[in-house]
Amino acid sequence: MRIRTYERADFPALLELTLAVFASFHEDSYRPLVGETVFANRHGHWREDYRERLGRAHDPRAGKHVAVAVVDDEVAGYVGWVEQVEQRHGEIDILAVAARHRRRGVGRALAEHAIEHMRTGDLQVVSVGTGGDPFHAPARALYEDLGFTPLPTVNYTRPLR
Repeated sequence: MRIRTYERADFPALLELTLAVFASFHEDSYRPLVGETVFANRHGHWREDYRERLGRAHDPRAGKHVAVAVVDDEVAGYVGWVEQVEQRHGEIDILAVAARHRRRGVGRALAEHAIEHMRTGDLQVVSVGTGGDPFHAPARALYEDLGFTPLPTVNYTRPLR
């Protein structure tokens, strides 16, 4: 496995990977849990939202970075992180690994890559957020294994009508 800096030519592969990874969460987990009104309002355009988000994810001048894991000339996953230099804080913003490359250390290597990159700067703290649902259980296990401290929160949403 090789981890390298994002290149513009990666966009189509990363978007396809992102949509494949997070489709199950949005359509099979979140949507049935919250119902159509909340889903439509909060994540009804999730595919387009990821396209837009990914298009702005790598801008080193703004402290935004993306690294890509490549296995056998195939994109296996990627990690995006944000550095907030003034606060001396960094945050892993997104981590996605293709299904066929999971459970092979790709996610760990990407998270460690982002952490090491932030460590070389003048940052003191790194954080990451993820869901408390079953879909995000592997992510929670990884982050806890990497030494992150979970801070449980609850977010409530409901339709008004």
